[in-house]
Amino acid sequence: MDPTQWDAPFPLVVGALFVIVMLRANATYWLGRLGLQRAHRTRLAGVLSSPGYQQAARRLNEYGAPIITVSFLTIGFQTLANLAAGATSMPLGRYLPAVTLGAVMWAFLYATLGTVGVDLLGRLWTISPLLSIGVGVAALTGFVVWVRWRHRKAQAG
Repeated sequence: MDPTQWDAPFPLVVGALFVIVMLRANATYWLGRLGLQRAHRTRLAGVLSSPGYQQAARRLNEYGAPIITVSFLTIGFQTLANLAAGATSMPLGRYLPAVTLGAVMWAFLYATLGTVGVDLLGRLWTISPLLSIGVGVAALTGFVVWVRWRHRKAQAG
């Protein structure tokens, strides 16, 4: 799905992306809710009813709405945040405003910066496929180095 190839006005692209991300995020939330219901029927039931888990779930439900919103500015964490909100039964009164604001941000970012990045990478590919592969490898290497640095820093601290 490359919005740069859509022959549609910008507001329609943003609206379509908003609908797509809202459906995906809410489906993930409900998967978490269903998973929680099933988990109560397994050996995890003891963990889920423990005071520590209950306190963590209450804190996430109470303070987690901003985490849901900000997660839309990340790659990968967004799905986990929505899944955790469902698994801890975050009330819809807190979840829906947070996910809506996050989806609006994501739709605008993806419709502008995301499509520009895809377009630039496509143009670079037409000029030099080798250079575009090099850019991808350099970005991936930089990300791996950053993750390892953060991991080491967390272990040291």
